[in-house]
Amino acid sequence: MTEQARTTYICPVCGYNKLEEPPYDEFRYPTYVICSCCGFESGFDDESAGNSIAEYRQRWINKGFPFFNNVKKPSNWNVRVMRRQLENVKLIDKLCNK
Repeated sequence: MTEQARTTYICPVCGYNKLEEPPYDEFRYPTYVICSCCGFESGFDDESAGNSIAEYRQRWINKGFPFFNNVKKPSNWNVRVMRRQLENVKLIDKLCNK
């Protein structure tokens, strides 16, 4: 039995590319998915709570970018990996601004 490839989604805060659901649906409503990396929950930690995604991202970085779910934390998690992951956020920004 082979495992089917699953679609994954990118966190708009930290760029983690293994979300199992999109953070927002096609109408931009939050799905309340929680990012395993930064802990961001769409519909709870965003504009709904008076925070911008950029503000949440900066607080997460200022705290030392802790990985929220240690069970899913990569063994090589460090500042270099985090910076590479943040490149995914730039990709999202480009796609959304077309």
